[in-house]
Amino acid sequence: MSTFSGLNTAFSSLNAQRVALEVSGQNIANANTVGYTRQRAHLESVSGAQISRGTYSQPVGQGVSIKGIERLGDLFLDARVRSTGSSAAMLSARADAYARIESILNEPSDDGISHSFNELWSGFQEVAKSPQTLATKQVVLEQSRALASELRNGYSALETQWIQQHQEITGQVAEINAAAASVAEFNTQIQLMNVSGGNASELIDQRQLVIQQLAESAGATARFREDGTVDVSVGGNILVSGNSAQKLAVTGPSTLQGVMGATAQTLQVVWERPGSAIVNFDGGEISGKLLATAPAGQGGLIAKAAQGYNDVATSLATSVNGLLAKADGGKPLFALGGDPAAKTLSITLTDPEDLKVGAPNMGEFDGSIADEIAQLGSSIDGPSAQWKTFVVKVGVEAKSSAASAEVAYSAFETAATLQLSNASVDIDEETVNLLTYQRGYQAASRVLTTIDEMLDQLINRTGVVGR
Repeated sequence: MSTFSGLNTAFSSLNAQRVALEVSGQNIANANTVGYTRQRAHLESVSGAQISRGTYSQPVGQGVSIKGIERLGDLFLDARVRSTGSSAAMLSARADAYARIESILNEPSDDGISHSFNELWSGFQEVAKSPQTLATKQVVLEQSRALASELRNGYSALETQWIQQHQEITGQVAEINAAAASVAEFNTQIQLMNVSGGNASELIDQRQLVIQQLAESAGATARFREDGTVDVSVGGNILVSGNSAQKLAVTGPSTLQGVMGATAQTLQVVWERPGSAIVNFDGGEISGKLLATAPAGQGGLIAKAAQGYNDVATSLATSVNGLLAKADGGKPLFALGGDPAAKTLSITLTDPEDLKVGAPNMGEFDGSIADEIAQLGSSIDGPSAQWKTFVVKVGVEAKSSAASAEVAYSAFETAATLQLSNASVDIDEETVNLLTYQRGYQAASRVLTTIDEMLDQLINRTGVVGR
């Protein structure tokens, strides 16, 4: 009986070493697969049986069994990657919005609005020196037209940026809905695999990638259940539970003007269900984009920049027109067509003779009004100073936002590195494992051969000596 028990022991070792070899082979095959988590066959000795040995019995082990194939991931490291990834994505989205605004401002630059302001004030200074010269007045009209055009173009660029952010949010919500449905499907497959006694490690890896995508896009968090499924939450509310997934939708204005002024509305993401409750994102890229598209009163980056353009345009028109109104026969130079001021700013004068810059009863050679307008360039509350203050404020906020994003991304990289060091495949380690399991397989086969020879001796040769 003990001899045949030895055959079973050797066979169990052959089977166990073979499975362990296959697991190492699977690891090596997926060494460069994104999101793959290495696995390890968990070997466990089988308890012994009572084997009779003369007048006493001694328990002998009955080989080895595969207890299971372990996925060597770490839930805490995975959660840390999701958390830092969510924060980094949100801050990066905000920093990117600031960077786009800075590119629209184009300051400091020889083509920026500050330069155009300086050219306009210098032009009025020349008119003050020779107010009877139509050529200098024509130059001022062209400079005014160019400045108004730059303000309009800047505002239009902000409108385009807002619409682009709106489109990106809409597309991202569609991706979140698709990812949530995918997680629910993975939950179903993993649960079925676990019930049937299969290995769901690869499915878990694929689900993990989708959950990480949800964390970076929507600040999602995950809670794992004992049955292998996972619940995904966004803003404290369940997005995925078991094999069911909720959907999100986008509501609110579709243009920048919709988030401006006293009647400003807010672009929102809501739950696609009765009541349409607002989704309060805790992080993720979509959170940063929603901040960029919010009304100015709620910290909206684009709306605040647009309001800055409107304030400067209004200040320019009212200050210059107010001084020209004091001139003898003075006419307004700028016109505000309504709201938004920056987009409707235009030039009313086309004939340089209509630009009157002399004070009443001072004669045709008086350019005192032009000189007063030129002094707006050095005024502490003039349109130039207002523009510079606006640009500096945006620059400071953009720099701070970029620094925060860099720190957050560094934390994310650290977390991702720790996760990879724990879960990624080490080719050297797997090579050593292959050799170890191969030697174990060879030894077990040698045991089988030896026992086979013993049985041959026992069965076929016992009692035949001397025949």
